[in-house]
Amino acid sequence: MLTLQFIPYNDIQYLTPERRINKLINVVKENKIVLMQGRLVPEEESTLIERTMEQINRSNFKGIEICTIYPESDSNVVEKLKSKIANLLLGNREGLTIIGPATVVKEIKKHPDKIQLFTTDVKKKSRRE
Repeated sequence: MLTLQFIPYNDIQYLTPERRINKLINVVKENKIVLMQGRLVPEEESTLIERTMEQINRSNFKGIEICTIYPESDSNVVEKLKSKIANLLLGNREGLTIIGPATVVKEIKKHPDKIQLFTTDVKKKSRRE
């Protein structure tokens, strides 16, 4: 069974980067695909990847796949300024981050008008084990 867990920005907004990363890793270790409102800052994303690399092969953890979808707008200067001010005040709520365990997520492809998430066939895998 494939399980998706939505994490609204409000759930991670006030967490320290360390606690935010721990929360995400713990959900992924449960073989769930995280759909997180917003995005991580580049340093957090790097740390998340580093931490998962350190934990590979511990209790069958194979790592993660991650993808961030960020809306790009061709809006005018005033709209861009409003967006920047909102981000400063409210945080990185724009966009969507998808994080999944490498044992479940085979590949994530981003296209201008869609995203494709390819998963492994969990039923076939469990039959082999």
